[in-house]
Amino acid sequence: MSINASELRPARGATHAKKRVGRGNSSGHGTYAGKGLKGQKSRSGKNVRLGFEGGQMPIVRRMHTLRGFNNKWRVEFQPVNLSALERFEAGASVTPESLRAAGILKHLREPVKILARGELTKPLTVSAHAFSAAAKERIEAAGGTVIVAGPTSIEDGDQA
Repeated sequence: MSINASELRPARGATHAKKRVGRGNSSGHGTYAGKGLKGQKSRSGKNVRLGFEGGQMPIVRRMHTLRGFNNKWRVEFQPVNLSALERFEAGASVTPESLRAAGILKHLREPVKILARGELTKPLTVSAHAFSAAAKERIEAAGGTVIVAGPTSIEDGDQA
């Protein structure tokens, strides 16, 4: 006995008839069609987006400010790697203004920190607000000098 795919049917009792609502009171789902009385959920096209609280400020928006920690005293530095300083001539004086003019910095609103990624082969006089220890070593090893300009930490900022 062979069975065609077109003759396959679910087992008896495996499927249920679709509930037909709003087809008269004798059906048992007439009048309000199982939606109860009035209100947003009884209307046609009802779909309330996830997290909607009826116009009240949702809990996600009320509580977002309490997540994590925001240090208002944090000093945000603009990082500059040693490899970027390689474009200056030997013996040049490198300042935040000269870095801005060379297109390395986007603006001068934040302090500058020199980091040690890359190599420096020329002696330069580098003036910045902060230096990593390795960057300071490499600048001095190349025959250059390091000048710390302006307040770099919270303590320095309080005294200025």
